[in-house]
Amino acid sequence: MEVQLRDPNELMKLSRLGSFHQSKLSFLRSFLKEFKDWKFNKSLFDLDEHGHGIAVYSLSKKKRTYSLICFANKINDSERSDRVIATKWDAAFTLYDGLPTKLDIDRLKKNVPKQEGGRLTFKELTLSRANKSIRMFEHVVKSLSNGNQPDKKILSKVGYLYRTTAVYGSGKFGLADRFRIKNRKEIYGPFRLEMMLVYLVRQFTIDQVNHIAKFKNPKKAVKLDNDISRNLGIGNSTGLGMAPFIVNHPTLLNNWILAREKALKKVREIKKINHNDKETFLLCLKKSLKNISSWNTESEYQNNKISDLLNDLKKLFNFIENFDFKKDYAFNELYIWIEKNLKDECIEYLVSMMLEPYDKIIDPLISEMSSEEERYFNIPGHRTIKDLRNILEEKYNNILKIDFNDKQSNKNFWFISKNKEEPRYAERYKEVGSELEQPLAIARDIKFLYERINNQKIVYQ
Repeated sequence: MEVQLRDPNELMKLSRLGSFHQSKLSFLRSFLKEFKDWKFNKSLFDLDEHGHGIAVYSLSKKKRTYSLICFANKINDSERSDRVIATKWDAAFTLYDGLPTKLDIDRLKKNVPKQEGGRLTFKELTLSRANKSIRMFEHVVKSLSNGNQPDKKILSKVGYLYRTTAVYGSGKFGLADRFRIKNRKEIYGPFRLEMMLVYLVRQFTIDQVNHIAKFKNPKKAVKLDNDISRNLGIGNSTGLGMAPFIVNHPTLLNNWILAREKALKKVREIKKINHNDKETFLLCLKKSLKNISSWNTESEYQNNKISDLLNDLKKLFNFIENFDFKKDYAFNELYIWIEKNLKDECIEYLVSMMLEPYDKIIDPLISEMSSEEERYFNIPGHRTIKDLRNILEEKYNNILKIDFNDKQSNKNFWFISKNKEEPRYAERYKEVGSELEQPLAIARDIKFLYERINNQKIVYQ
């Protein structure tokens, strides 16, 4: 039996994309799988009693080594800002290609803490900076120095000790251009080097609180419990860069989604589900309920989605109590049922769960999530104006229907904050009568181009 890929006209709506959950194809999970057997080493950890100084962490395998170099800085509370215009941060980082020498570290010490104001070389692969969550950081240090573990309830409300304000790569500020490293097998997956930097930064934050607590009370201090450490991540104070990134890299977005859709298709086409795969699916589903119940957000919209997800999962558990996983194409039948009976959030959640048992399906698809973009963006000189008109009508039909003379159609826009000097998204835009959501400027330009073609009465070749 052959299953068709899901309709992109439905799948690529923001309401559906916003319901995606992490899976085995997710950037961090694919990174961890690739690097799980690499040798980890903390080759330098030179911090003072306040946690300021330099640390170096490395991952090595055979002749390849990647090193995170950390510069923990002393700054005043008034200097700590998550805005793009900030010039000082609690810590700054770069991922170095190889094992740095003292000369390398001295050179980077003069540049990495400056971030945009400094300059890097092709030996540096990624660049980042981060600020402490002061309340969380001080609570953890105080608890550990007194011989106690921090309050899990307090930690769960934030989930991190530091939050990044940028992660740069691919040639910015002198960093290595992608062409230098793109053929390395271990990083031929999405955002591998960025994930490596953030993952090692997370380890640094844990080591730093342990270090400071030990200095505060050498006789009584304890280390942060491993179970608590596992549940800590790295925060992200802004996602502004992702909007222009996705607009400028459409083939990457296509490949990310297509890999997931191919995986789902292959799972649905499995004729006989073996017992172990069924049990893995059910176990992951049941264990994940505890995780969902721990999610915290101040967003009423997101809280409603979480509530809907839990309600839909109850319906699912009732359904699968009598579901026969031994029948032919059982996962396909299950998917058809959830598509008809559950909401988007739960549908996409269950897609992730259905992928869990199938490494053999997932692993080959990870390498398909990169893109040689230069193959797609040569100007097609042989194409005609008529071709362009047809593309606009086929791909952007919903935008062409928008009446931009209507005030309701001009509700969201990009603007520059005079005080913050950074772009802001004023208000979420909803097209009347449609779920299509697009940045207004792009939508207006598409319609303007289409009308210009029509008004010019161009003779098509």
